[in-house]
Amino acid sequence: MRFLMIAVSLAVLGLAFVGPERAWAQALPALSGALIIEKQGSFFLGGREQKSTTLAPAKFSAPPGTITVDQVYVRYQTPPGAKTRPNIVLIHGCCLTGKTWETTPDGRMGWDEYFVRRGFSTYVIDQAWRGRSAADASTINAVADANQPVSKLPPVLAASHEGSWVLFRFGPKYGEAYPGLQFPVGAVNELWKQMVPDYARGLPIPNPTVPALSELVKRAGSSVLISHSQSGIYPFQAAVFDKGNIAGIISIEPGTCPNAVGDMTPYKTIPIMVLFGDNVSGSPKWGPILQGCRDYISALNTAGGRGQLVVLPDIGVKGNSHMLMQDLNNLQIADLLTAWIKKNVDKR
Repeated sequence: MRFLMIAVSLAVLGLAFVGPERAWAQALPALSGALIIEKQGSFFLGGREQKSTTLAPAKFSAPPGTITVDQVYVRYQTPPGAKTRPNIVLIHGCCLTGKTWETTPDGRMGWDEYFVRRGFSTYVIDQAWRGRSAADASTINAVADANQPVSKLPPVLAASHEGSWVLFRFGPKYGEAYPGLQFPVGAVNELWKQMVPDYARGLPIPNPTVPALSELVKRAGSSVLISHSQSGIYPFQAAVFDKGNIAGIISIEPGTCPNAVGDMTPYKTIPIMVLFGDNVSGSPKWGPILQGCRDYISALNTAGGRGQLVVLPDIGVKGNSHMLMQDLNNLQIADLLTAWIKKNVDKR
C-alpha cells in the first residue's frame, strides 16, 4: 500500500519513474541493513568575536574577555558515491534544533539517516543561538547585575505544549487529534523534550544562520537546502545573499514565502518546491501563509522560474502535521522529495 500511494503521488506530481528515472530509483540503496559511512564530522560556520565585561554574573568574578557568538554548528555524514549527487542541507524551525531531522519521537528512521541511505551527503545544522550554536549570555548577565536596563534583555520564545499542539496541527485543541493524524501522538512527550528556548526574534535580519548557509554551500558544493517552518524563508534569503551552489530549495511549511510582488531574479534559476501537509486551509495561522506561498510560486513561474507548490492532500497523501518529517509516513514524504530532486536537480 505504501508503494502504491507513492506511485500515485509521484504521478500526480509529474514525477513518475519512467526511463532513466526508473533505473535511478531502482539503483537507490536500501533503507535497511548496515549504514555505510565514508566520512563524517562536524564544524562551525560564521561567528564573530565580541569583547565583554559580563561573561558571568558579578558574584562569579569572571574577568573581562572575548567570546565568539553567532556561529552555526554543522554535522555531516557522507556515504560512498555521494559526489555524484547534490548535498542535502537540513534546517530546523522555531524552538527546535537539528534533532528535528534525527530519529523520530517514536524511534523510527529520521531524514538525516534516510538521505544518507539514499546516497546523499547530508548536513544538519543548529541555527545560530540554538542547540550547539551557543547563545550570548553577556547581555543577560549585564541586566542581572543592573548594569543594563531590563529592556536590553533579548526576547526569548518558549513554545508550550498546548500552543504547539494546535500550531503543529495535531488537532483543533490540546489533547484532541485530527482523524487520521499521521503524527505519533503516543510519543508526543519525546517531541516536547526536543524544544528549546528560541532567541531568533532578537537576532539581526537576516538571521546569522543565513550567511552561514551561503558559506556552507560554498564549502560543501552543490546542495539542496531543505528548510522548515521559521527557517522556511532562510534558503530564499541565502539565494539573495549568494545563490552560487544552491542547487534547489525545498521549503516545508515555511513561516513565510518571499513577497509575490518582489524581485524574482534571485530565484529564477533555482528549482523550488514549497510543501504543505494536511488541515492547512482552515487554520487561522497557516491558511494565509499557504495563500501567500501560492501567490509567490505563481509570480515566480510567471517570471520564468521553476517553482512548484505541493499540498499533500491534493495528491492523495492525507493526515500530515506540521512536523511531517516526524510523521508516521515520513519516509514516504522523503521518497517524494528524492524523486523531485532527481527530476529537477540531479541531472546525471
